[in-house]
Amino acid sequence: MLVGFFFLVLAPSVAAQTPTTRAETALAALQTWYNTTSGIWDTCGWWNGANCMTVLADLADVDDAVRDVAVGVFENTFSAAPRSNPAPGRGNDTYNGSIKHHRPQEVDRRRAGVDVSQWLDGAYDDDAWWALAWIAAFDVTGRQEYLDLAVGVFDELSKVWPSRCGGGIYWDYTHTYVNAIANELFLSLAAHLANRASNKEYYVDWAQREWDWFRGSGMINANHTINDGLTDSCENNGQTTWTYNQGVVLGGLAELYRATPNTMYLDSAGEIARAAIAALSDSNGVIHEPCEPSSCNGDSTQFKGIFIRNLRLLDSVAPDEAYSRVITASADSIWAKDRDASNKMGVNWAGPIQQVDASSHSSAMDALVAAIGLS
Repeated sequence: MLVGFFFLVLAPSVAAQTPTTRAETALAALQTWYNTTSGIWDTCGWWNGANCMTVLADLADVDDAVRDVAVGVFENTFSAAPRSNPAPGRGNDTYNGSIKHHRPQEVDRRRAGVDVSQWLDGAYDDDAWWALAWIAAFDVTGRQEYLDLAVGVFDELSKVWPSRCGGGIYWDYTHTYVNAIANELFLSLAAHLANRASNKEYYVDWAQREWDWFRGSGMINANHTINDGLTDSCENNGQTTWTYNQGVVLGGLAELYRATPNTMYLDSAGEIARAAIAALSDSNGVIHEPCEPSSCNGDSTQFKGIFIRNLRLLDSVAPDEAYSRVITASADSIWAKDRDASNKMGVNWAGPIQQVDASSHSSAMDALVAAIGLS
């Protein structure tokens, strides 16, 4: 069942051209996919649902007009979405039949009435996406259960440290692959919690430990872009430099800078951001995914919005015209060239429009939201 009232009240004139009204129009279109029974958005997967919720929260954080819509979605998703989890409860406690990585700080998966296991599916990046989504919801509402859930997910992920590569965490419960995205998310989650949860220094220590390891892991290549992961021998595997692997680290370093002001973090983030912009934007400043124009799957359709979201977070603590230019150019191009008659948006931000679903749309909406407040 679709939540009609969630979007019918949010349909401003399409002719409106301000960044805020564009984002509101995009939200009205996004909510046509929202399913109250599943608790996530039809046409996209479990982890994508976390990113759909995050962009809604990010908009509500800067636009009071959509706050009630956001709060209603958060409440429904909090209760309903676990039924959409593809492997509920699959986590870190057992691996090859033995108990692994118990720590003094470990807490029960049920925290303050929140069953963390409902949000775990054995893919550690999926788990972290949901934790960050609930932090975004906490920022809008102040509701403690949302933050408690994020803390509980972090507790679970911290058990995976260290990987066979001397630090970091694995990608999933099989403990076979050490990759960039899971480790960037672990960094970002620790840094976000450092600025919100109690025991700040505990999370600062984790974030710094993760960053120190990641910086020396080899995943950041000679061009200062980030490849997908490490080989079995813990060397850079040379795989695709996806946009989201260039992005999540920026948000993590921006949050770590907020927690413990050290310009080293901004210097590192700036180096990666500038390299990513050079490698992945066109002459108009519009971001492109390496899989474009025709080979992006249901995961990679989400990636560019994640990059822009985190670039905007970096820009909020270290403003740079190069960042704002890319954000604004991407948002303007989406609105002009990547939007259909129903205001739904596809994967090719430079146009023509193609591969339209809740994933591609929410990703494009990230750029529209990021453009709010930029001159």
